[in-house]
Amino acid sequence: MRNLILLFSFLFLTQITNAQDRLFSQFYAAPLTLNPALTGAFDGKFRVGANYRDQWRGALENPYKTFAGALDLKWGMGGRTKKYKDAVAVGIVFYNDQVDEVDFGTTQISVSGAFHKSLSPRKNQYLSLGFQTGIVQKAINYEKLTFEDQFNGTTGYTDPTGEDLPENSFAYADFSVGLNYAWVIKSRTSVFAGFALHHFLTPSVSFFQNVEDNELLPDNELFAKYTAILGFSLPVADGVDLLPRAVFSSQGSHTKADIGSNLRFSLSSYQSLALHLGGYARLAGSYDDSFGASEIVALLGFEYNRVLFGISYDFNLDDISNTNLGQRTLEFSVSYLGEYQEDLILCPKF
Repeated sequence: MRNLILLFSFLFLTQITNAQDRLFSQFYAAPLTLNPALTGAFDGKFRVGANYRDQWRGALENPYKTFAGALDLKWGMGGRTKKYKDAVAVGIVFYNDQVDEVDFGTTQISVSGAFHKSLSPRKNQYLSLGFQTGIVQKAINYEKLTFEDQFNGTTGYTDPTGEDLPENSFAYADFSVGLNYAWVIKSRTSVFAGFALHHFLTPSVSFFQNVEDNELLPDNELFAKYTAILGFSLPVADGVDLLPRAVFSSQGSHTKADIGSNLRFSLSSYQSLALHLGGYARLAGSYDDSFGASEIVALLGFEYNRVLFGISYDFNLDDISNTNLGQRTLEFSVSYLGEYQEDLILCPKF
C-alpha cells in the first residue's frame, strides 16, 4: 500500500507540473504570488510576509511542503502639491515546493515591480500595473527512486539501474504580468478587482532538455495561467466587516475557483486588534469535464496592530478522501506592515 501511495503521489506530481502551480488557501496572504500588480498595494512603506502549507501528512510519511516568503516596498511619486498621488513599488518573492518522499522540489525567486496610478485627488481609487520575472529550478533525487531492473532476485532493489535518466535538475525563466483596480468608496467600504497572466512565454518544464540526433527529446510545456480576482469590504455591524473574496484560475485544460468570505471582528477601539473567521469553497474541474466542489477551507486569523496571523484547514471532498488516507492540509501565514502612512491604497487581507 505504501508503494502504491508513493507511485500515485509521483504521478500526481507529474500532472501538477503542467496543470497548476503555487496553490495557497490563504491566497491573499501571498499577494505577490497571486498578482504582480498587488506589489506595493498596502497602506505603508514596506510589507513582509511568509506562508507555509503542509499537505497530506496523514497519507505520506513526508508530506508535500510549500513555503513562500516575500518583501515589497513602496514609494510615493511627486511632491506634496501634486493633485494625484501616484506610487511605485518593487518586491521580491521566494517560493519552494518540496515532496520529500521522492525528493522532488521546485524553487523560485522572482522580482516584481508595479506602478499605482491614482485616479482621484482623494487617493481613494488606484489602477495598478505590475510585472514579475523570476528563475525557477526543478530537481529530483534519483537515489530515492527504484526501477524493476534493480531487483537482485532475493533481498531487494540493490542492483544498479540501466535506465537512461536525464540530468536531475534544470532551470528556466518565468514571467508574469497583472492589472488591479482598487476603490475605497467610504470608510470600511471598498472593492478591488484584478487580472493576472502567469507563464505567458509558456516555458519548457521537462527534465529532457538535451538534443540528440538533432531531435528534441520529450517536452512538457508549462501552460499560461489566467487568474481573475474580486473582493469587497462591507460593514455589516458596529465593529464587524464582511470580506467576500473570489479567485478564478485557468491553466491549460484545468480550471479552479476559490469563493468565500471572512468576517472581521474589531476587538478594540483604541488599537488595531481584530479576529478573522472565514470559510471558502474550492471548485475544480475534473477528468469528466464536470465542475464542482473539491475542498472546503476553514480560516482563523488574528490581527494585532500591523501584524496579521492566519491558520487554515482544508477539508478534502474528493472520492479519494473515502480511503481514510488522511489528506489533511494545514496552512499558516504571517505578515507585517511597516511605517503606516494612512494612504488609501487597498490592502486585501487573506
